[in-house]
Amino acid sequence: MRREFNVLALIKDEERYVYVYDDESRETLLRLLQDQAADPVLTLNWFDAAVLTRKAHEQAATAPAPRF
Repeated sequence: MRREFNVLALIKDEERYVYVYDDESRETLLRLLQDQAADPVLTLNWFDAAVLTRKAHEQAATAPAPRF
């Protein structure tokens, strides 16, 4: 079976946030976005996390059905 990946990317000034994940890891990704938005060391903020979360949900909605 072929494994497919999703990619989310955000460019903020000099920083690049790039997330590569599979469908089974989506919930882990969403928790990670929350953790990173809460981290005062990172420039990723709650608005950025909300936008990336929405994009992850859109990717899930448009993903083709798995083939067996």
